[in-house]
Amino acid sequence: MATRLGLGLPQNRQYALGRDVADVARTAERIGYESLWVYERALVPDPASQGLYGVEGLPWPDAYRGVADPLITLTLAAAATERARLGSSVLVAPLHVPFQLAKALASLDAASGGRVVAGFGTGWSLDEYAAASVRPFEERGQVLDEVIEVCRAVWGPDPVVHEGRLTKIASAVVGPKPARPIPILLAAGSRKAQRRLVDHADGWLPVGMGPEQIAAQWSALQELAEEHGRKEPIQTVLRVNAAYSARAHDGADRRPFQGNADQIVEDLVTHAAIGLEEILVDLQSAVRDARELKDVAAEVYEKARAAGV
Repeated sequence: MATRLGLGLPQNRQYALGRDVADVARTAERIGYESLWVYERALVPDPASQGLYGVEGLPWPDAYRGVADPLITLTLAAAATERARLGSSVLVAPLHVPFQLAKALASLDAASGGRVVAGFGTGWSLDEYAAASVRPFEERGQVLDEVIEVCRAVWGPDPVVHEGRLTKIASAVVGPKPARPIPILLAAGSRKAQRRLVDHADGWLPVGMGPEQIAAQWSALQELAEEHGRKEPIQTVLRVNAAYSARAHDGADRRPFQGNADQIVEDLVTHAAIGLEEILVDLQSAVRDARELKDVAAEVYEKARAAGV
């Protein structure tokens, strides 16, 4: 069976949110992309007090300046499409009040006819946590655990009951309910996070950094699931942050998914061979505007399908 392909929606500052999200979403669905995706970047510290991903000295990309809210972006895409699933890779869950996030996702799923995929992560930016989090950075894993618990409760049958550190629901009717059970996928890079996924989530959201590394992580996750007696299959969506360029990248230092459409497709082929269900291709950072994003997305899709992806 062919790997499903998804496309990252335009959230960065070179796009006109009210016009381009709907336009790109409609076009992507028409091209054949089966899902549409957002990511979350709440702010960019200026001057930077912490390197990108917490790595000292690693600069933040300009693309992160002015990233549109992920749930607003998904809502705009939902209104413009009919079939494509609507996913987050990822929402930084501890930046959100658990009950309000659960309610918003349920409402979006009900409105879109059951198309939401909730992808969560804990994030890494101390500045984002200082500005927006419900608890300190050191408690991010505990907050994610409660977000998952609250989502399951709110999305489930009434009366809803939950007794947690952040959320206390004695007994309440909470609606609307999702159109169907919303899958929860986790980024899950560490061993502890992988255990959380195996025990409490529906799927995995790795980032494409080379087929050998992803294959090893996937094998380890499957082994962990078997060790802990998990029976349900693990859904998989690989995020590809493509560094597209019109010309081929000829250097020996080419990174995975760096270069022109043909080179990106070459890497899609090798990653698809791992056996993951779906690949999300995010092209938005390296193109000028929505027109170029649509053109490149069409070229990548057509060449990927021709190559057997």
